[in-house]
Amino acid sequence: MKREPLLLLLGPVAFLAALFVLPVAQVLVLAFDGGDGGPGLAQFARLFADAYHPLVAWRTIRLALLTTLATAALGIPLAYVMHRSGGWVRAALTVVIVLPLMTSVVIRTFGWLVILGRGGLLARMLEPLDLVGRNFSLMHTEAGIVIAMTQVLLPFMALTVLAAISRVDRSLEEAARTMGAGLWQTLRLVVLPLARPGIVSGSLLVFALAASSFVTPMLVGGVRLPVLAGAVYQQVTGTLDWPFAAAQATLLLVLALLVILPYARLGRARGA
Repeated sequence: MKREPLLLLLGPVAFLAALFVLPVAQVLVLAFDGGDGGPGLAQFARLFADAYHPLVAWRTIRLALLTTLATAALGIPLAYVMHRSGGWVRAALTVVIVLPLMTSVVIRTFGWLVILGRGGLLARMLEPLDLVGRNFSLMHTEAGIVIAMTQVLLPFMALTVLAAISRVDRSLEEAARTMGAGLWQTLRLVVLPLARPGIVSGSLLVFALAASSFVTPMLVGGVRLPVLAGAVYQQVTGTLDWPFAAAQATLLLVLALLVILPYARLGRARGA
């Protein structure tokens, strides 16, 4: 009987080893290629030879953090509204959230090029109000990248938080309101603490996806605002410098783990 769990785990473990562990190990081997046939830190020395790549790395993490905060600010209230709504309202909101996931990220990003570009929908809406100039554009700006990535990744946050909020007993909210707590106090003291596991999971998921995204930052930010994932893509497909691309990918992995692991540990310490 004790062998049955091991046999059940054998298939998934072999699958993860073949499709995740081995590729990551190969990337690490390439990253520590010393250039003389042996291991070394030559590729990482190239990364920090000037300020360009550290700035790209910092921009990548900053954009991922801003996107995570934006999706949390929009996704948590949206998930609560979906939780409290019923019937066709909840069904309609679910369709609105899920439907974009059935569309390619490239197509959605091209839509944002039309909205954020010079003479686009956003400029035409704000110009009559004298809020922007004639040549207003959010293309090739960090704000444009955050807006586009927030729309792309919002479903992951909203659906993850909704799954956690749905497990919160409504009688606890009613008890808090009966004891004199207002709506915001009930949300802050009852709903959000109980939904913390979903908030932590959604934040980690969105941050990981945002940090490794390159299609949306590449199309919206262009060559003026490169990110690490886009730099890796350029090295692999453009210059064919695989060891240097592997070093950049390793740097991205390390930076992401430096954010994800303490956040996950903090969430676990607080019961998430």
